[in-house]
Amino acid sequence: MDPSEFGYSLWAYWTLGLYVVHGVVVMLLLRFRKESTASFRLLVHGADIVWPVLVTLFATGQGSPFFLFFVFVLGASAYRWGLRETFGTSVATVSLLWAESFAVRHNLTVSIDRALARNGLPLLDVSLSQFEPKRLFMLSAYLLVMGLLLGYLAEQQKRLRAERAVIARVLGRVRVEAGLTGTLQDILHELIAMYGARRALIASQETNKYRVFVGDLELQESGLAQLHWLESSPTDRETYLYESVADACLGVRKHVSYQCVLLDRDGVRLRSETLQPLSPLAKLHSFESLAVVSFLFGQEWWGRIFLLDPVFGGDREDELRFLQELVRQVGPAVYNVYLLRRLRQRAGAVERARVARELHDGAVQSLIAMEMQVDVLRRQSTTQDRPITSELGRIQGLLREEVLKLRELMQQMKSLDVDSSNFLRFLEDTVERFQRETGISARFVSVLDKPDMPQRVCRELARIVQEGLVNVRKHSAARHVLVRMTAKDSHWQLTIEDDGRGFPFSGRFTQGELETMGKGPMVIRERVRLIEGELTIESNPSRGARLEVNVPQQKQHREAAYG
Repeated sequence: MDPSEFGYSLWAYWTLGLYVVHGVVVMLLLRFRKESTASFRLLVHGADIVWPVLVTLFATGQGSPFFLFFVFVLGASAYRWGLRETFGTSVATVSLLWAESFAVRHNLTVSIDRALARNGLPLLDVSLSQFEPKRLFMLSAYLLVMGLLLGYLAEQQKRLRAERAVIARVLGRVRVEAGLTGTLQDILHELIAMYGARRALIASQETNKYRVFVGDLELQESGLAQLHWLESSPTDRETYLYESVADACLGVRKHVSYQCVLLDRDGVRLRSETLQPLSPLAKLHSFESLAVVSFLFGQEWWGRIFLLDPVFGGDREDELRFLQELVRQVGPAVYNVYLLRRLRQRAGAVERARVARELHDGAVQSLIAMEMQVDVLRRQSTTQDRPITSELGRIQGLLREEVLKLRELMQQMKSLDVDSSNFLRFLEDTVERFQRETGISARFVSVLDKPDMPQRVCRELARIVQEGLVNVRKHSAARHVLVRMTAKDSHWQLTIEDDGRGFPFSGRFTQGELETMGKGPMVIRERVRLIEGELTIESNPSRGARLEVNVPQQKQHREAAYG
């Protein structure tokens, strides 16, 4: 592209200068306008077409750099709209160029030059070689082909953006708090709205079970719909989960059968044009057309989604492939909800089993033993006159012990709502309740005013205090307990001291040494590890024990800032 081939007419430079000014004005308007209207975009695009045509009056030569102006116009059209608009822009540009050539070939520019000369103005100096039919024909072919190419690429890009937006919107419907049924309901509702379907069905089955679950969601007049599960039937598997090599299918009723577009898992069209297994489904649910797509989540859950009477606007194969891709993208997120639901069920079952075991091995056995002892005392009281005060006192002590165990169990099951604002008050209340219920002298001391701790650290330290006091009551036979909360050397420090029996070892040991020996309270060790703290235990048999927990402040502050 040789700039020296550019004409020397002052009108050429003025035209180019006006074009630059026009571009600056448009950029300023776009910057200060809150939004662009359709008429404004159309006006700017029309000007973008006219300016390059005017510039070509002076852009002579085979390698004129101003041909890039046409590329810019076509690119702008592709960015704003799509294939038809871009090709229409190229047709409009070619039409203006031929109209300009017609005017030049019929001496219109010569007449303009004469008028300019009479008024003492610079001449246009338009070169006729620029508008030779052969060269103009090649330029027109370039513009039309480029319009088709850029329009096609723009259409594909627009489609990809739309598909990504749809997938993102459907993925946004996957919410753990909504549960599995609520998530499936939202996704099916999105599919109905997207394809204009009248109704949606979902049939699923766990691989290790025979029962088929069938959900039905039908759009109501209000636009809302609720997913409800149908009663199980022995024929559900043959009706919904029939054997088929097709992964996706679009069936349209043709007389007594259905003409189908079938795709395998790779999106390749299968040769078969009919799918006989749709007949049992048609007897249960009336429809003129049906879209079916299969899903497989992990190796545990599989099934199909049915859209009744969908409206496919574009190519049926492409629409069906997108439905396949949508289900594959959303599937893992739904599967995570499914796994979380199962995990919660199992966790609840494990927790219930633990509570039942604790009650059976602890409170229930003790109460049965006390019931038997009371029965013995009742029988003895009718035949003997000896006092039974001591026996009743022992039974009362056992009852008090079991009440404390039940309270501790309930305390462990309750969720803790502890943060830095109420942490110290919670520890003080815990220590006071311990003293009141056990009769052991207990005291809480803190040199902190209001510790700036993350909630997770507050919660775990509170659980450590609860567990430590339970161990003191059960195993130490202590008469005095001291709980202290301090800050030292960029660490928060929690200590629990008692004057009881101590641990069955002597000396001072760190957390690593305790884990190596397999000694020390395991529950407290795990909680200290969760907050990345350090546990130290000092034990003097028959003279008490001291439990110390150090948590680094800097690391916890950083986690709170980024977490």
